[in-house]
Amino acid sequence: MSIRNAKSASGFQRATQRVVARKKARGAKRPSTTLAELKAALAREAKLLREKRELLQRQDLLSQEFEHRLVNGLQMVVSLLSMQGRTATTPEVAAQLKTAAGRVAAFGRVHRQLHLLDSQKSVALKQYLQGLCDDLAGLLFRDGAARAVVVTGADVRVPTALGIPLGFIVNELITNSAKFARGDITVRVEASSGALSLSVADDGPGLPAQFDPASSKGLGMKIIQSLARQNGGAVRFSAGDGGHGTRTTVAFAQSP
Repeated sequence: MSIRNAKSASGFQRATQRVVARKKARGAKRPSTTLAELKAALAREAKLLREKRELLQRQDLLSQEFEHRLVNGLQMVVSLLSMQGRTATTPEVAAQLKTAAGRVAAFGRVHRQLHLLDSQKSVALKQYLQGLCDDLAGLLFRDGAARAVVVTGADVRVPTALGIPLGFIVNELITNSAKFARGDITVRVEASSGALSLSVADDGPGLPAQFDPASSKGLGMKIIQSLARQNGGAVRFSAGDGGHGTRTTVAFAQSP
């Protein structure tokens, strides 16, 4: 082999060795690079989780602040109405202002009842509904009215996730019944064989023969059906006690 060819072969060999060395170096760095990328990804995820927790905390604080301001505002309205009632020039105006103050105070109590379960895992449904219905009666019925909202049935505990929407459903049904019924409104809780049902019955004129809840344009009816459906329940309509009035039942196939 000539000197020239030997040098070329030697140069080629050195070049090949350098290429192999660079590949080895890159291969050696790859695990380190992958580990660094993994740490960076974990750091980003931890940051996102921290920001999410902070956002939830801010939302909770804002919700508490809203509730606090609402309650304070209602108390202020009650105080102003009561003060105005004491300085009213006629007994009729004083009585009307007193009634208005009582209605606002009752609204505040209903609002508190509906949000009473926010920090609880489960609730005694009948007891919870009794407190809610007492406040609703104070809000919807005039003083001295020979009417009441009666809560009967089984003592059963349900998850808060179900108790809250049931409270809103009862609120809507009683508010609607109070517009048309003249006597007591009955709320009944029934639980048997793993099934749970809640009904509200009144002695009003009843529903039209061709009543179709699916085509109802009323917001209250839409709220009732939506809340029932979201929690796996179904809404049924029938005649009330003795074939008079209306009974609305929200039934669940299995007790949650």
